[in-house]
Amino acid sequence: MGGGNWAPVEPDDLPDGLVVADARGRVVAFNRAAERITGRSARHAIGVELERALPLEDLDGRRWWRLTDPYGGLAVRTGQPERNLLLDGREVLVCARYVRERPGGPVRQVVVTLRGTEARRRTERSHAELIATVAHELRSPLTSVKGFTATLLAKWERFNDGQKRVMLETVDADADRVVRLIAELLDISRIDAGRLEIRKQRIDLAAAVHRHVAGKVAAGTPAERFDIKVAGPPVEQWGDPDKIDQVLANLLENAVRHGEGTVTIEVGPAEELVEVPGTPPRVVEGTAVTVSDQGAGIPEEAMPRVFTRFWRGSRRGGTGLGLYIVKGIVEAHGGVIRISRAEGGGARFRFVLPAGVPDFML
Repeated sequence: MGGGNWAPVEPDDLPDGLVVADARGRVVAFNRAAERITGRSARHAIGVELERALPLEDLDGRRWWRLTDPYGGLAVRTGQPERNLLLDGREVLVCARYVRERPGGPVRQVVVTLRGTEARRRTERSHAELIATVAHELRSPLTSVKGFTATLLAKWERFNDGQKRVMLETVDADADRVVRLIAELLDISRIDAGRLEIRKQRIDLAAAVHRHVAGKVAAGTPAERFDIKVAGPPVEQWGDPDKIDQVLANLLENAVRHGEGTVTIEVGPAEELVEVPGTPPRVVEGTAVTVSDQGAGIPEEAMPRVFTRFWRGSRRGGTGLGLYIVKGIVEAHGGVIRISRAEGGGARFRFVLPAGVPDFML
């Protein structure tokens, strides 16, 4: 294992409520999150019987501690799964774990975790919106695929080769749309679970930018729309080339499709201060890539929402998941991405990837 300073997490640093009762059933720990969720102070809860400190009831109004009987119930029980309970008439999510001296022995501690239901409701709303968005986005290409394949199967002889080719090319393009949407869903699932897999190897960000711009030009975008600027000597940069390609493709596509005028891409060494609430500020040193356009840009009040799920601004179509995935990929690399207004009034996206070798080579 690697070295470094390690400090245990303090109960007050936890986002969930934590309440611990001793072998006598009296509360010995009551963290800040528990105070916030329950509306009760630790000062009045410490030393009090668990049933009095947390007078929980099930949704039928029955006293929960008497139903579950953690200290006098079956000796094989290890706890209670998370469930909705009532505390002073408000719903909270409660989970309990029984700590025993030995398997089947007496309970030494009861550890209770608490969560407010608002977070769960937000998650449920987000999931419902995701399902609705995916269903809407899938309907159009699948309807097209079904329509063209059914037509070809029923009337194959009536069409000439050129007509058949057009229909099959449309089916192929719509199938690609479905594949991309499924890939986006898988990325979101991994990002949300903190399991986005990054396979690092040496990458040349300047070369990647040139390659993506060449692809855009080959696809029909005028070459004069792009201005690539590479500054300073290249630094040793490691990253997942496929994932970085995904980031560059998304940012360039947004700039070309929704922006106007010249799309400027700048690549060069950078230092970026990262300030995340609840964590110490840190500086990311590495390579920065900036993509700017000269369009109308994004309103200042909308900028904090740009990297959230389903943000589309005033644009029509699309899932609104691309920039959420971009942010997840950059942060999985240990980097940072920001949005601001470009000098020409358009949108300016800038991401910084940390330099140096990956952990497996240290």
